[in-house]
Amino acid sequence: MRILSADYVLPITSEPIRRGSVAVELDKIVAVGTRDGIAGRYPGADEEDFGLAAIIPGFVNCHSHLEITAMRGLLDDVEHDFAAWLLRLHDTRTNLLGDPDIELAAVAGAVEGAQGGVTCFGDIGRYGKAGLEALKAAGLRGVVYQETNFSPDDRTADGDIAELAEKIRSLRASETPLVKVGVSPHSPYTVSPRLFSMIAELADREGLKVSVHAAESQDEYGLMHEGVGFFTGLYEKFGLEWTSPRCSSVEFLRRTGILKTKPLLAHCVNVSAADIELLKENEASVAHCPKSNAKFGHGWAPLEKLLDAGVDVGLGSDSVASNNMCDMLEESRFAALGARNRIGTSRFISAKEALEIATLGGAKAMGMGSEIGSLDAGKNADIAVVSLDSAAQGPVNDIYAALIFSTRSRDVTLTMVAGRDVFRKGGNSMIDQNELGQRLEAIRQKISS
Repeated sequence: MRILSADYVLPITSEPIRRGSVAVELDKIVAVGTRDGIAGRYPGADEEDFGLAAIIPGFVNCHSHLEITAMRGLLDDVEHDFAAWLLRLHDTRTNLLGDPDIELAAVAGAVEGAQGGVTCFGDIGRYGKAGLEALKAAGLRGVVYQETNFSPDDRTADGDIAELAEKIRSLRASETPLVKVGVSPHSPYTVSPRLFSMIAELADREGLKVSVHAAESQDEYGLMHEGVGFFTGLYEKFGLEWTSPRCSSVEFLRRTGILKTKPLLAHCVNVSAADIELLKENEASVAHCPKSNAKFGHGWAPLEKLLDAGVDVGLGSDSVASNNMCDMLEESRFAALGARNRIGTSRFISAKEALEIATLGGAKAMGMGSEIGSLDAGKNADIAVVSLDSAAQGPVNDIYAALIFSTRSRDVTLTMVAGRDVFRKGGNSMIDQNELGQRLEAIRQKISS
């Protein structure tokens, strides 16, 4: 038995507790309450008191690309042109980085998340094995969605699905109780309608979670609605057959059957009221990535409209190639401020809502709301402890505002997954940070040369 205590405990599903404690036994939370109350129930347990700090559920990062962590800042000079950004990303990953480089990059990304209080990732990877092994190495929980290759032509669907299914079969042999395998048909503009339908059948048959990039950019909007723009020219250049469905990305996913799999859709910037209704009807969820969207100039997803419609929404940092950092407190702050400032917004997103989206909201969006995302007895002990002792944080008049508007991931002092410490500030890490940094620098030099 182990007891964590602090000046603030935020269960998320109930009100904050002043001078609170969380009791953990093995991998589960067994009790949450006041410090005196928990100490009275478990008088012989070891207690660690963090003092001026907040104990919260671990952050759930619903959308990441850990395998391209080595590209942090590499593509910033072309991010004003999303098509050029995608092409350079593909070229770098395919032609400049070897498998060991990609695997190391994924580990670095997982470590960054652990240091910032992330306990669960929804990671999409072209090289799914890299993300899978990285989460295992860092001791984190997550779903690794094996991504499709670029395959927008129906004529190649039979071969595409066979290759994808084999990759997933291989990956599932390495699953653990903490890390599971899903599938990611990348986007409506890179996967053919027939392949989407085949993936929907595969996911249903194999019980796979699904994640898709959807309604992210104006290039995608123009392609789906009118058949114009960069992607049309790319298809023509490579002799690919693709016909615009003349509808929204969400409607397209409905037609292919993917919405029936209750997918996690990343971005959803350009969604209409009808699209939102489709998401709700099909129990699809959304990974909201406000910083990545803003960095590309893609616009603001209608966050409060999605929430008010009853759609499960979590937060995603996306890759550090498009966001530059994995900081879920900053992502939460940006989500709240962006939603308040969006033209046509219907209401403010509060600090309390923002923290819930980053924790329990993300857990629900990934179909894991009964397991993680809140500090409740019986749930997995996925916990973060955040220090509040900086001069920039006090006085704490409102604990939610202090966390969302005055705190950052570097204030995290402890990250626990399934009752096991995976990060402790000032303590030993599961992975040698100095060696990791040196190897990342070697990759940077390799790319730059």
